[in-house]
Amino acid sequence: MGLAKTEIFTDLQNEIALFAKVFGHPARVAILQQLFKINACYCGDLVNEIGLAQPTISQHLKELKQLGLIKGNVEGTSVCYCIDKENWTKMKEVMSQFLDQDVACGDCC
Repeated sequence: MGLAKTEIFTDLQNEIALFAKVFGHPARVAILQQLFKINACYCGDLVNEIGLAQPTISQHLKELKQLGLIKGNVEGTSVCYCIDKENWTKMKEVMSQFLDQDVACGDCC
């Protein structure tokens, strides 16, 4: 498989692609929905809530955390997660600008 060649694209294009990747798997969407649903730090067992294996949940949490959309704090033997409101707002602004583009009426196709 070839390289993604991300260096030939603008920072904004790469950022949009990374944000879009978050929504590319239903497990990440489900995790985000769970965190929004409780509207607080979640220290419970996402494995029971989502229904996937612990390593799978951990991998998706890692990706969400790397993108900065969630935060995690260690509390005793568990990690508590919540939405990073500042980064979530930034992501919404970037994606809204991209998605709000419209095709001008024309005779194409």
